[in-house]
Amino acid sequence: MKVAFFTEMGFSGTIPRTHPNMRTEFAWMCALNAQHFNIEHAVASTHYMEFPMFDLGIVIIPKKAQNFDINAFRTLCKQVAVMQEGPSWFWQDYTLEQQVWYYNTLTSADIIYTHNKSDKRYYEGLTNHSDVRVMPSLMIEDAIGALPSVERNGAIIGGNFVSWYGGFDSYAIAQEFGDEVWAPSMGRKQQLEDQLVKHLPYMTWTEWMHALNRFKYGVHLMRTHAAGTFALNCAYLGIPCIGYRGLDTQQICHPSCTVDVGDLQAARRVAVRLRTDQAFYDQASQECQQLYKQHYTEETFKTKFIK
Repeated sequence: MKVAFFTEMGFSGTIPRTHPNMRTEFAWMCALNAQHFNIEHAVASTHYMEFPMFDLGIVIIPKKAQNFDINAFRTLCKQVAVMQEGPSWFWQDYTLEQQVWYYNTLTSADIIYTHNKSDKRYYEGLTNHSDVRVMPSLMIEDAIGALPSVERNGAIIGGNFVSWYGGFDSYAIAQEFGDEVWAPSMGRKQQLEDQLVKHLPYMTWTEWMHALNRFKYGVHLMRTHAAGTFALNCAYLGIPCIGYRGLDTQQICHPSCTVDVGDLQAARRVAVRLRTDQAFYDQASQECQQLYKQHYTEETFKTKFIK
């Protein structure tokens, strides 16, 4: 099956297995040996037949809406799908005109791909579309290489101190570990966060995985559910991660550490137990690694996708 992805990124071509910044969408393209094209270039081209014909084209609509005609991709692709970008509700911050365009684009697609089972139910109800599917998040592990054996210490939260990431909630719960609390540096990082937590510098995904490997606990109480890569990365490394139900990577890989959205009391109880009960910590660590291997390997992804 020949697959193409169309996104706002400016390059054309395929993704090598050792790409140092193997983000989720890059991992999908790599696993499917898919070609990538820029949306605007593909839509604006008047020489479509210079491109090969694809069995499936997957359009990832940018967060900043771009009004294009999805039918333009049908010259290139036998079927055209739309892949969710960000949380399911994000598009309702568009202007009304753009919201109508986004809705019509969804309903015109042959397939709607979503991040989570909860997102699948949302889009099915919103559009009454007959073919809505979950495209699971994915890691291509080649670029990670061998990880050093280290004594893990401290906690890392999954985002900065803004409502999008719920950083302060994660920080409050991470205090239960009685150890240093770290956070990644991301685009929404606030100037004074260094007064509360230590920060990892901006880094590629491969560098991030090596840095993450040194932490003992993960906390990501983020109400904004999308690809769930933080929980997935922690599971690969065997780091228990406290997070919210409704995010597939969290509740599938970390069932012992998953709580209802907003239930910080339950999250605090999990943190205390991870700190004080070594048997529980070891069980949660082994469990998340095993569940990662069961549900999120590349072969599992390709089997589910093609099926």
